[in-house]
Amino acid sequence: MIASLSGTVLKAGLDSVVVAVGGVGMLVHTTPATAASVRVGQAAELATTLVVREDSLTLYGFATDDEKHVFETVQTVSGVGPRLALALLAVHDPTSVRRALGSSDIAALTKVPGIGKKGAERLVLELRDKLGALGGSTGAPGVTTHRTDGEQWREQVREALVGLGWTVRQADDALDRVAPQAADGASVSAMLRAALQELGR
Repeated sequence: MIASLSGTVLKAGLDSVVVAVGGVGMLVHTTPATAASVRVGQAAELATTLVVREDSLTLYGFATDDEKHVFETVQTVSGVGPRLALALLAVHDPTSVRRALGSSDIAALTKVPGIGKKGAERLVLELRDKLGALGGSTGAPGVTTHRTDGEQWREQVREALVGLGWTVRQADDALDRVAPQAADGASVSAMLRAALQELGR
């Protein structure tokens, strides 16, 4: 198990980063907030989980051990895999996840693409006591320096949203609502966060 890694960031996307570790570029899937918090050319340290499948080895990275703990714990629930667990953390930080579970806030949980009412109820039933008390810092996302370029940001953000589980139509609706922010020169990662907030309403 690769529990953590540290090295120089070679590439930072909207929901993944590539980190150079011992001369090898490791592709790590992350939440948009974690991807936005690193800088190309600078050192980064991530808590990680390696998901092993018959046909793949996929590495997931987190800004904090608490995010990693939530990611791993929610997958103990039947029907919840790494993609859905990552989508949950893209919409809610660990503190919000615990708050939603503790208060049986089904509405908050169903804001995550792929989680319906029955799935949310199952999460509450199985995880209310498992995740324990509220954790520590969730880590603040950084602000990327690259700016939106014309309409190119739409394609990048749409791809990230669809990858997290929303439909193209849902993604486009959210992009239309946040488009005015792009005119102000907001970064692509900032546009993704804004779209996530719209989808979580």
